[in-house]
Amino acid sequence: MSSASDSTVATHCARIVAGDRRALARAITLIESTRADHRRTAEALIETLLPKSGKSLRIGISGPPGVGKSTFIEAFGQYAIEQGKRLAVLAVDPSSRLSGGSILGDKTRMEALSRAEAAFIRPSPAGLTLGGVARRTREALLVCEAAGFDLILVETVGVGQSETAVAEMVDLFLLLLLPGGGDDLQGIKRGIMELADLIVVNKADGDFKAAAERSAADVANALGLMQPRHPGWRPEVLRCSALRNQGIDAIWARSQAFAASLKKSGTFDAQRRDQAKAWLWHELSDSLLEALKADPHVAAKLGTLESKVGAGKMAPGTAARELLAGFLRN
Repeated sequence: MSSASDSTVATHCARIVAGDRRALARAITLIESTRADHRRTAEALIETLLPKSGKSLRIGISGPPGVGKSTFIEAFGQYAIEQGKRLAVLAVDPSSRLSGGSILGDKTRMEALSRAEAAFIRPSPAGLTLGGVARRTREALLVCEAAGFDLILVETVGVGQSETAVAEMVDLFLLLLLPGGGDDLQGIKRGIMELADLIVVNKADGDFKAAAERSAADVANALGLMQPRHPGWRPEVLRCSALRNQGIDAIWARSQAFAASLKKSGTFDAQRRDQAKAWLWHELSDSLLEALKADPHVAAKLGTLESKVGAGKMAPGTAARELLAGFLRN
């Protein structure tokens, strides 16, 4: 769908609300486009669908490479479907720096779930966006909610100091860990541990079962030294084997208990409001940077200032202020 009139946007939104998967996929493609006319249409679409959103449980899932995020999402998603839920998976793949496209292809990594009638899987390239999520993941999330999905899972690229942006757009942040000793936990940054609402040690089976139990105990001890993110909810450490479908029911039960606890205290709605405000500032920051880069006066001076900074003849902060001052004057 290219740029469209109000009536075309309304028709497309009606198809999304009615559960038309093709319309949903086209809308997300439109949202991810960087063309100016597409952005205007996407914004109109989001405005129309906004009243229909907000009714799902949003779960962000992060973890180090090799932890089995896709296997876990497939097992957890199939369990949710068995509970009568419809779910959407917004999976953010690493991007090729040459083509900009996704490298891994989540539909091939979640083969069984991708065939489920009650599931919708959308992989998106991370591009140059930090935080483990694509820039337009928030908007894609709202469109999926308007399409009537009860549960939305957002899978991040990986885990690290920057893979925390997903916590700003979901209700529950679930961190997956590998079985291992205390030394392995040093690679998990404190910041992401403090944001986690549930921590799950995956691959807790076979030869790894004892190591998983030790890891769970180590993490539980570490959490005892951290301030809980939400009043009335202390993060829990669970174990599972996504490959063997063991422990998935317990994780589902605790995720539902988490949502019920936050809704009872009023924290659930308050967090959603805070996230919407944070989204505004992200959009403002990104839009200002795009306008700055597109300004011809800035472009005319940028090369000279970059050369001076590179040669050590000007401080980066001074150059930035000079560019910004010129941009604001024009």
